[in-house]
Amino acid sequence: MPGLIWLCVLLIVSFHDDGVAVAGVGEFIYNGFAGSNLCLNGAASVTREGVLTLTSNNFNIQGHGFFPEAVPLIGPHGKSMSFSTTFVFAITPYHSGRSGDGLAFVICAAPDLSTALPGPYLGLVDPYNKFPATNPFFAIELDTAKDLEFEDIDNNHVAVDLNSLKSASSSTAGYYIDIDDDTEGYATEASFKALRLSNGNPMQVWVDYNSYNGQLDVALAPVPMSKPSLPLLSYSGYSVNLAKFLGFNDTVHVGFSAATGDEHGGTHQILGWSFSMSGPAKPLDYSLLPLKQEKDFKKKLIKWLLASSFIILLAGIIIACLLIRRWRKTRHEERTDQDWEAELGPRRFAYKDLRRATHGFHEMQLLGKGGFGQVYRGVLASSGIDIAVKRVSSDSRQGLTEFTAEIIILGRIRHRNLVRLVGYCRHKDELLLVYEYMPNGSLDSYLHAQTSSHVTLCWPQRLHIIKGVASGLLYLHEDWEQVVLHRDIKASNILLDGEMNGRLGDFGLARLHDHGADAHTTHVAGTRGYLAPELTRFGKATKATDVYAFGAFILEVTCGRRPVGLNVRGELLVLVQWVRNTWASCSGLIVDTVDPRLDDFVTNEAELVLKLGLLCSHPLPAARPGMRLVMHYLDGDLPLPEFSPGYLNITDVDQVLDEVPPSVSNTITGLSGGR
Repeated sequence: MPGLIWLCVLLIVSFHDDGVAVAGVGEFIYNGFAGSNLCLNGAASVTREGVLTLTSNNFNIQGHGFFPEAVPLIGPHGKSMSFSTTFVFAITPYHSGRSGDGLAFVICAAPDLSTALPGPYLGLVDPYNKFPATNPFFAIELDTAKDLEFEDIDNNHVAVDLNSLKSASSSTAGYYIDIDDDTEGYATEASFKALRLSNGNPMQVWVDYNSYNGQLDVALAPVPMSKPSLPLLSYSGYSVNLAKFLGFNDTVHVGFSAATGDEHGGTHQILGWSFSMSGPAKPLDYSLLPLKQEKDFKKKLIKWLLASSFIILLAGIIIACLLIRRWRKTRHEERTDQDWEAELGPRRFAYKDLRRATHGFHEMQLLGKGGFGQVYRGVLASSGIDIAVKRVSSDSRQGLTEFTAEIIILGRIRHRNLVRLVGYCRHKDELLLVYEYMPNGSLDSYLHAQTSSHVTLCWPQRLHIIKGVASGLLYLHEDWEQVVLHRDIKASNILLDGEMNGRLGDFGLARLHDHGADAHTTHVAGTRGYLAPELTRFGKATKATDVYAFGAFILEVTCGRRPVGLNVRGELLVLVQWVRNTWASCSGLIVDTVDPRLDDFVTNEAELVLKLGLLCSHPLPAARPGMRLVMHYLDGDLPLPEFSPGYLNITDVDQVLDEVPPSVSNTITGLSGGR
C-alpha cells in the first residue's frame, strides 16, 4: 500500500509556463524560474529573464531559494530514499576579480535559514546558536573561499557537508574526460580538467544518491558538455544515510543557499534545476535556459569577427600600439621615481638585486605565503645582510594603496618592537617590500603549530612578547608624531627576532591621523575574532578597536587558542566568552583557561594578563583601557582595578559608571584615556 501511494505521488504531473514542469513533490524541473513560486528569503530574487539570483555584488549578504513543497525523502523505517538532481549555476566575481564565498545545494529540515550567517558559513549555519542542531542539513558546497576554520583544501572546491561545514569529502573543482580508448572501445585512462567556479560562465552539477548502498556521486562540467562518465567526487558508506543527519524527519526541503563575505562580493545564480526521486533527474533543455539570447549574441559576434578579416587586422594593429605605449610607460616609471616615492625615505631596490638575493625567488627560500602573496628569505650581495622579501601577488587584496601606506608608515617610524622596513621595489606590475629578517618566524606558528617541530613557548617568553607588542602599540597610538591605527593585530602578524622579542608587522591596513583628530576610515578591515563590535557595525577604526584586537591577542597567547575556533566536540568556541564564562562559573578559576602546555606560569601574572585581556575586549569602547594604562598594568606600576565577570556584559555607557564597583568607576576616565 505505501508503494502504491508513492507511485500515485510520482505520477501526478502538472505543467507550467516558462519551461517549468512539476511531477508532484517527487519530481520537478525548472528550465528557468520565470513564473515559479519558489520560497525565497534574504537577498534572493528571480529576474525578469527567469534567473534565480541568490546574491548580488553586495558584501556580507546571503540568499536562499527552496522548492515550495516539502519532499518525503525519508521512507519507512527511517531509511533515506534515493534521489537525483542536476542544476546549472554561474558565479560571477565582483570587480576585484575574486568572488566569495560560494553557494550550496542543500537539503534541510526547514526552509527558513534566515538566522544563519553569511561569509564562510554560506548562509547555512549560525555557529553562535548551534543552528545545525535545530535545523540539520546536507549540502553540496561550491566553495570559492578558503577558510582555515573548516580546513578547506583551497579556494575553489566542491565538497560534501553532513551537518557541518567541515566537509566530509572535497575535491578541487574540475571534471574527468576519458582518453586512450582500447581496441574494444573502452576508456583506459581519465584526464582531469580544472575549472574555476567563479569564472562567470554557466556550469552544470549532477548529484546522485543511492540509498541502497549509501553511494553519493557528484559530477561537474561546463555547459553544454554532457555528464562526465567518471564523477568528480564519490562518497559512500553508512555515514551517508541522510535520514540520520536530517534528524529522521518525515519530509525535508530542497533548495539552494549562497553568501558573500566582508572582503569579496559576487553574484550567485541558478539558471535551471531538475530533481527526481524515481530515477535519474530529467536533463535540462539548454535552449530554454535564461540568458540564451545573450549567449547567441556572443556566438554571432564571434562568427562575424572571424568572417571580417579587415576588422580583425585593424583590431590587432590597435592592440599592438596600445601594448607598445604601455611598455614605454612602464620603462619610464622604472627609470623615474614618482612624486610619492620621493618622500618615502626607505631605499628603493633594483628588482635584479632582490631576485639575486632570493636565488630567483626559489621555492627553497620561501618563508610563508598568504592572501597577500609570498615572503622569501634572501641575502643582499652588497652587504651580506639577511632580509625578508614580501612579493605582493597580482590578485592580492594588498594593492598600491596598501603598499604605499606600509612604506610611508614603516619607513618613518623606529621602535624595538616594530618590524623594520629596509626598502621596497616596483617592477612592472610587481610590488615588493624588503624587511629585516626575523629568524624565529611568526608567533602564530609557535602557538598553533600542528607538528612537534616548534618548541612550546614558556610563560616568561609569552609574557615578554605581550609586553613588547603592548610597548610597540603604545608608541603607535601615543608617542609618535601622528596616531597610527594598525587595524590588523593578530598572532600571525607578530614576528620573533633572534632573541624572541615580539615585533608587530604587516602595516598594509594601517591608517594615520593627527593627535586629537578622528580617523577617516569607513571600510571594515581586520581578521574575524579580532574585530571590535562597533567596528563591524559602523566601520570606523579607532584606538579602541586596536585595543580590542590586542585584548583578543593576549588571550590567544595566554590560552593557546585562536580567538574563534572549535572545541573538542566540534562546537564553535569564542575565546573571550569562554574565558569570561570560566571565570564566572562557581567551580572554575580564570587561570583554568591558561594553555595546558604551560606548567611554569606564575598564577598572579597569568590572572593579571587574562583579566586585562577581558578588559581590553570589553564590548563598550569607553570601558577599554588606553595603551599607556595597559603598560602601567603590565609593568606593575598600577594595580588592575577589581571588577566582576558581570562588568564585562555591560553594554550601556551609563551602567559602566552606575553599576560597577567604585574601584573601577574611579578609573573609568583612565580606561578610555588617550582617545
